Amino acid sequence: MSETEPSSHATATGTPSSAGHAPLYRRVLLKVSGEVLMGDTPYGIDMSTVDAVARSVAEIAGLGVELCLVIGGGNIFRGLSTAAKGMERASADYMGMLATVMNALAMQNALERLNVDTRVQSAIPMQTVCEPYIRRRAQRHLEKGRVVIFAAGTGNPFFTTDTAAALRAAEMGCDALLKGTSVDGVYTADPKRDPKAERYDALTYLDVLAKDLRVMDASAISLMRENAIPIVVFSIRTPGALRDVISGRGVHTVITESVDAQD
Repeated sequence: MSETEPSSHATATGTPSSAGHAPLYRRVLLKVSGEVLMGDTPYGIDMSTVDAVARSVAEIAGLGVELCLVIGGGNIFRGLSTAAKGMERASADYMGMLATVMNALAMQNALERLNVDTRVQSAIPMQTVCEPYIRRRAQRHLEKGRVVIFAAGTGNPFFTTDTAAALRAAEMGCDALLKGTSVDGVYTADPKRDPKAERYDALTYLDVLAKDLRVMDASAISLMRENAIPIVVFSIRTPGALRDVISGRGVHTVITESVDAQD
């Protein structure tokens, strides 16, 4: 975490939301799975869905919350997918990293059409389309109120975009990592396949690892635990859900060191 005093983590800059609830966090990282950007299509980028996510991000940025994003690439290519069978794992992972850059550029375009100043930083240098990842430059962008989208994962194969999100959240000194998915929290089983699956309101990092809940990979969970950064899992597809999560409301699952600490 950053050297900011702990008390400042509970205070957000900016004005309260229209519902009268001030943001709980000063700086957050939003992790969006690539599959979310498919919308109802079987693959690729559904721009109406990208626009909807961008509107939610713009709303939060308007509250004064410093916001950075990591977007997966599973809607285009996944290193462990059937399409990658027979390929060398490292090469397949690099292709997946390039897919995240495509998603990041699509999101940047959508945000800037909403007049939200946005920067894309890639862990794989490609100066003709975006900035290289430089930690202090990214922090400066956030301090100036710009949204920063981190692309190309960690820049290394064998690491997921979940791990990249955890790493960037720690490097940026974020107060929370928000994971926007297609379901409204963490369940005992896949709610799309098991109608009896029950949602958790709160979990500990160790619960997630011990129960193999697959919220994020083990290295990402461990990194969040080491840096005491809470993980909030919610449905990014639900209108207003991001605003509610930022304000500590709505339906979601919070993962921290101790469930008692959340009371």
